[in-house]
Amino acid sequence: MSLRLNSISLFQFKNYEHQTFQFTERVVGICGRNGVGKTNLLDAIHYLCFTKSYFSRTDAVNVHQGSQGFRLEGHFLLHGREEKAVCILRETGRKEFLLNDEAYTKFSKHIGRYPCVVIAPDDVELIIGGSEERRKFVDTLLAQLDPVYLQALINYTRILQQRNSFLRSLSDGFARDFSVLDVLDEQLWKEGSIVFEKRDAFLKGFLPIAQTKYEEISQQEEAVNLVYDSELHTVTMQELLKLTRQKDLVLQRTSGGVHRDDLLFQLCGQTFKSIASQGQRKSLLFALKLAEMEILKKEKGFSPLLLLDDVFEKLDEDRITNLLAQVCSDEDLQIFITDTNCGRLSQMLEKISQPLQLIKL
Repeated sequence: MSLRLNSISLFQFKNYEHQTFQFTERVVGICGRNGVGKTNLLDAIHYLCFTKSYFSRTDAVNVHQGSQGFRLEGHFLLHGREEKAVCILRETGRKEFLLNDEAYTKFSKHIGRYPCVVIAPDDVELIIGGSEERRKFVDTLLAQLDPVYLQALINYTRILQQRNSFLRSLSDGFARDFSVLDVLDEQLWKEGSIVFEKRDAFLKGFLPIAQTKYEEISQQEEAVNLVYDSELHTVTMQELLKLTRQKDLVLQRTSGGVHRDDLLFQLCGQTFKSIASQGQRKSLLFALKLAEMEILKKEKGFSPLLLLDDVFEKLDEDRITNLLAQVCSDEDLQIFITDTNCGRLSQMLEKISQPLQLIKL
């Protein structure tokens, strides 16, 4: 395999005081009752791929209770070469990330080195939640493929915060210096245009793949349509900022731009989440994640890591068997699966004739 995680050490991370795990098989099952740290182990793997948690926004909440700071160390095999990735959260709250003992000056440089896909119970928010979830999905995927996109997105987010802060600082009765706003607008539309163009080009290829995956999973004739929705399809970012400036001055925030983009999911011409069954929602979630895996493998030339968290609890047996059969057929793919039931996990993998390393917590 071109990418493999051979071992991971966790020190003062969540419920782990100090523990090391060795991974000997391509498919790794992690089982145990709720609360023993199955999801936390997957999140530690995610940290080493993305320099951050999949499940929480702040690093501090991941520190072992009563401790200060944490340390994660992973030993990877990438294209036949051994590599060591280390993530450290200092007692001061400062985070460091090192590859082969060399510290990154920018964490963004690490994104995409170890591509990774996660399927977790709350991911159904991607289908039924707000637009922020779907933008995050697209951004996470594109960031692993295109460093220029990632940098443009980082720049856009920073300038957007500055523009919103400036809009809030303006108040009636004081002279308004619009020259500052003009400068921020120019910076914002330049970065926003890059984000839009790259999203648009990428999604033209990605969404048809996801649509096909959905049809394969559901095995029914259903009129599903996936659309990239952006204001920039009809006006440029520069024009949009001019059109919305007066509105923005009243609202004291930026009301138009790529930070409002969305993916529209439709079923038989109606909004997907309003009429889709639980099974259809899960099918679409899997379709998006399988399309994500396919694109990552195609673009990177090797399979990403796949982290499946507690999927058995939320899915019917046929659906999970089909999912596992699809992902396990890729012999280049390393998979980590958590479950509360060790017997069920073993039986599922036996059904599709896959050797399994079982870690009982």
